[in-house]
Amino acid sequence: MAAYKSELIETLTSRGFLHQCTDLEGLDAKAAAGPISAYIGFDATADSLHVGSLVQIMMLRWIQKTGHRPMPLMGGGTTKIGDPSGRDESRKLLDDAMIGQNIAGIRRCFDRFLTFGSGPTDAVMLNNAEWLDGLQYIPFLRDIGRHFTINRMLTMDSVKLRLEREQPLTFLEFNYMILQGYDFLELYKRHKITLQLGGSDQWGNIVQGVELGRRVAEAELFGFTCPLITTASGAKMGKTAAGAVWLNADRFSPYDYYQYWRNADDADVGRFLKLFTDLALDEIARLEKLPGSEINEAKKVLALEATRLLHGDAAASDAAETARKTFEQGGIGDDLPAIDMNAAEFGAGIPAWSLFQKAGLAESNGEARRLIRGGGAKLNDRKLDDENLNVTADAAVNGVIKLSAGKKRHAIVKVG
Repeated sequence: MAAYKSELIETLTSRGFLHQCTDLEGLDAKAAAGPISAYIGFDATADSLHVGSLVQIMMLRWIQKTGHRPMPLMGGGTTKIGDPSGRDESRKLLDDAMIGQNIAGIRRCFDRFLTFGSGPTDAVMLNNAEWLDGLQYIPFLRDIGRHFTINRMLTMDSVKLRLEREQPLTFLEFNYMILQGYDFLELYKRHKITLQLGGSDQWGNIVQGVELGRRVAEAELFGFTCPLITTASGAKMGKTAAGAVWLNADRFSPYDYYQYWRNADDADVGRFLKLFTDLALDEIARLEKLPGSEINEAKKVLALEATRLLHGDAAASDAAETARKTFEQGGIGDDLPAIDMNAAEFGAGIPAWSLFQKAGLAESNGEARRLIRGGGAKLNDRKLDDENLNVTADAAVNGVIKLSAGKKRHAIVKVG
């Protein structure tokens, strides 16, 4: 027998999305009684979201898959201020044109995970600039600001941590939590949204919005947060040696995305399958139990399913085939990260460390040197011992030089 009345809460809890909820029993009853609308806010600070936002996107996906309405909220207004949560310094302020471009790029991320339209459970993308841009400052302070005490605002982690580290917190940023709470009130009034979802770092802001709705509109609102997702090693999700794992293909290729999941720690596979794929829980339980090296099969499933959700069947299959050729056959897959160089650029030879840095297998020349000195680099599948080895255009085999950093990261140099 299910522990909860609603499919929504049963799904979110059983797949590991629950961290805190303002009233889980009440939300469960509300979701069981009929469709609800839910939102998560995303500031438009870049033209793509990254893997660190994927758990929130998947929550919206499950909102829709269990018969409710997801309404992602773009921070067209709040992006002009910047969320101070988890930051030691102020964000760079963006103009309206850049924010608009970023929102268009982020919309492409959501198109892969949600069905947009005008039906009762179809997703709708909203923008808080619609109500924030026209606010009159004095009436806003009088009507909304009086519900927020400075005493409580100073206890928020986003404020407290900045002050403890003696980092400046501008008055502009200090207003962010008031505006986020006001968003929830406006969304309830305009669209009858009763649930705000978010990461655990947003708990304080979400609670403020729930309370504001109760005080101003006598609304029954709910807040639900997911845990901060870290890897088994304790690292924050979405960071690699090459930088952030972006969701848009023009920033991070489908092959690299596939490899990101394929390289997951053994201890993370079951949890990641629950959070980041649509696979049934009984199938995930089977994959989790695979013994020894067979867990690699579960990693391939994780990589394929996660890549399929974001980039589609064809891109996921191509990435899997490239990985198979590269790792299982020792060949060169078609989708490996590549750079183009002509023979003249090599001249009398390029130092090996420089080539690895150019190919994106090291962030700096120093990191490339350390990689080679540590025995972790290969050129055309042969171990490199000399970081200063001059690599010439003649090293190309069939017009290609294959570079490897460890067992799992590869790139090719196409010599023209």
